[in-house]
Amino acid sequence: MAKKEQKIRTQERYIFTNEDLYRRVCGVNDSGLKELERFLNVEIIPRGNAFILNGLDESVVYAIQFFKKLEDNFLTRPDREHFDRFDINYLVRSKDTEPWNPSEKILTNFKGKPIYPKTANQEKFVYSLMNNLISIAVGPAGTGKTFLSIATACRMLQNGEVEKLILTRPAVEAGESLGFLPGDLVQKVDPFLRPIYDALNECLGFERVQLFLSTGKIEIAPIAYMRGRTLNNAFIILDEAQNCTLSQLKMFLTRLGKNSKMAVSGDVTQIDLPVGKSGFEKVYKALANTPQIGIVELYKEDITRHPLIELIVEKLEGL
Repeated sequence: MAKKEQKIRTQERYIFTNEDLYRRVCGVNDSGLKELERFLNVEIIPRGNAFILNGLDESVVYAIQFFKKLEDNFLTRPDREHFDRFDINYLVRSKDTEPWNPSEKILTNFKGKPIYPKTANQEKFVYSLMNNLISIAVGPAGTGKTFLSIATACRMLQNGEVEKLILTRPAVEAGESLGFLPGDLVQKVDPFLRPIYDALNECLGFERVQLFLSTGKIEIAPIAYMRGRTLNNAFIILDEAQNCTLSQLKMFLTRLGKNSKMAVSGDVTQIDLPVGKSGFEKVYKALANTPQIGIVELYKEDITRHPLIELIVEKLEGL
């Protein structure tokens, strides 16, 4: 009878050349090490600017390779100043793929903070926004679909590439009747447009957004207000497109005018319309491989909100 192969345990030390990265990897009170231990399947003991790694020989070897990859990635990133837990976790999830660096910032926000895409798929979407007339992003909540569209649109507005931003989303009644809400129609749909305001304020600042709204450089309205218009010299963004009917999407997409771009984003797992009423999936599949139309899919690993969001998406997938 063949002898059972005995697994060899070992201990090695990995010394970080960059103290700043070492602190970011450890996190507050070494809170960042637990997830790394689960991923790498080794025990990590912090010592000075080094980790003592205990585990099976192959796991320790892989852990050393991972930390080398992580450090090389950190030292070559243009957004190194804002490298955080998400970036570390993204490299953890990417496993054996080559480390990714953003190639170009989208814009610098009103606080002087540069805004970069956070994942390779997010960068594909930004590239499409810059280079196609219509860009469609499909993906779960938290993958940056709306924010990236608005950040890119703000960049083009600041650079004079477009004259105005037009932002819209459907005002779907999620369990409430609009008739019971106070105010006129614009005031009634305002809560549905709140995420758009939040993203604009983060990019441009509240005061500048209010100025642009008052001068017509930024227009925010429900999708019904788009009917009958031809939108020239504008960056037009449709958010929550999964809650649009096929006729609404046909109407919206045919509003594209001269020197304009469109961004359409949606999540097919969060449809609030009755079954079969959403036209989003039909539209983006029909438009695949069409010149000047880019379709980018984003996934769980592109979620840039709280790490718990990715876990929630994973647990509720298929329900």
